[in-house]
Amino acid sequence: MKTLLGNRLTFDWKVVTITILSTLLLMVDYYHRLTPYYYWDRVILYLVIPLAFILLVFRENPKEFGFALGDWKAGLVITALGILLMAPVIYFLGSGDASMREYYKPYTNGLPWTTFLDLIGWEFMFRGWILFGYARKFGHDALWLQAVPFAIAHIGKPEVETLSTIFGGFAFGWVAYRTKSFLYPFLIHWFISTFIIIVAAGLI
Repeated sequence: MKTLLGNRLTFDWKVVTITILSTLLLMVDYYHRLTPYYYWDRVILYLVIPLAFILLVFRENPKEFGFALGDWKAGLVITALGILLMAPVIYFLGSGDASMREYYKPYTNGLPWTTFLDLIGWEFMFRGWILFGYARKFGHDALWLQAVPFAIAHIGKPEVETLSTIFGGFAFGWVAYRTKSFLYPFLIHWFISTFIIIVAAGLI
């Protein structure tokens, strides 16, 4: 049946829910503080709320969204290789780029638990909720699709970091897709974030 807009539009309601909710959560995080500490906000916004939707609205097992150990043998190997590969890059950027030093120096208090809390929900939303939710509909293209909001969410951070995030987001997505778990990109990202703050602050 034709409508004023042409062919009738049909949507996958779960894809729509994931897209709208993820966008709103990012906006709330940007404009509001829910708790005295931004990292607790991100646990609530990016971990608790998506998990609640998976369980209560989608009525699915979070394992289907990467909330699992997955292929832990491959995951540990990839995590170790990722850390070894990124450590010298992060050291070079953190110690050599003035914008990185200026941006990250204030974040030294509470390491490494502040970065843990900051990123556990962050990684679940992008590499669990969005990636695996989109992969059902879009297949491998979900790897790039989840990398786009991830990169945009970095605007405001040092340019050298932000420009890399479309590729970094894809790489993190691949790790999650390969291992069927958001845990391993989280571990790599946790190391990167913690290490760059330590280097930028001149602690090593």
